[in-house]
Amino acid sequence: MLTAQDAIGLLEQMIATPSVSRSEDKVADLVFAFLHDRNIDVHRHYNNVWAMCRHYDQSKKTLLLNSHLDTVKPSSAYTLDPFQPLSKGDRLYGLGSNDAGASAVSLLTVFCNYYDIELPFNLLLLLGAEEEVMGEHGMREMIPFFQQHGINIDFALVGEPTGLDAAVGERGLVVLDAVAHGQQGHAARDEGVNAIYKALADIECIKNYRFEKVSPLLGDIRMTVTMIDAGTQHNVIPDTCHFVVDIRTTDAYTNEEVVDLLKASLESEVTPRSTRIRASAISEEHPLVQAAVRLGRKTYVSPTTSDMALMPFASLKLGVGQSCRSHSADEYVLKSEIIEGVDFYNKYIKILSEIL
Repeated sequence: MLTAQDAIGLLEQMIATPSVSRSEDKVADLVFAFLHDRNIDVHRHYNNVWAMCRHYDQSKKTLLLNSHLDTVKPSSAYTLDPFQPLSKGDRLYGLGSNDAGASAVSLLTVFCNYYDIELPFNLLLLLGAEEEVMGEHGMREMIPFFQQHGINIDFALVGEPTGLDAAVGERGLVVLDAVAHGQQGHAARDEGVNAIYKALADIECIKNYRFEKVSPLLGDIRMTVTMIDAGTQHNVIPDTCHFVVDIRTTDAYTNEEVVDLLKASLESEVTPRSTRIRASAISEEHPLVQAAVRLGRKTYVSPTTSDMALMPFASLKLGVGQSCRSHSADEYVLKSEIIEGVDFYNKYIKILSEIL
């Protein structure tokens, strides 16, 4: 039986093992060995470490317990060594301690404790790579990997710092690169077609655009023009004007539908950088949410994105630590939060078993 102290000890080792996105190999080695030494039938695909409960039954639904092993690069504002775990009272400092090491080790601990116990559902543990960059060898790789190996995931509990409250939704993201086309000419002779003016007309359209459908949970889609670039010199009418649109999408439309609607409304040429970061929304009546509510946790819409954006199944973000500490200098988590997190996840699995 693993304890919260085991989880804290593992987290200290993880902090001391640099694991910036796409360079998680050493921390994956560490976590793999930790599970293997505890007689868990553990597997690895790229730098993703995963394990299925001992009594896997294909006729049962499968709950994915997911968090990530990678971190962002340390901020230049750090005053402490980001790779040196440091305890000061209840605080444990170190890069990745809060986002999302605390959730990762708490979920791992609870998975180990339920590994040999038959439940009404299967438990699948995935501590993934490249979450901070949504890279090609992280969740984007693992979902089809599981499908190819006959493992169907029905729902997921995503360990991110939420203060153990239940994030029932998060917005998606589409970044559009837009180009307004004009015709070059001499400014003194008022020649040509000014691409800046054409871009401004489209920017005004974006500012005032309202999508017909509104998400009951996430509200309106939000669009903001965040960058603009045009011109080569003061006396030349520019023939192109580039601008960038940041779009925070909802579950009312697919990302592809949003792009198509804007293409039909704008004169500028628009190209999405990606449409894979999708909005997530789960009903408050879903068992995943109800289990959290029974444990006294509140629900809310998360302002940040996570691997939930890549999941084609119901998912709930709920984890240890506070989102405001993520990606900050001198990142820390409270050891008492990990103790509470392990206890919470243990109770959560028990209550979810009763609901299902």
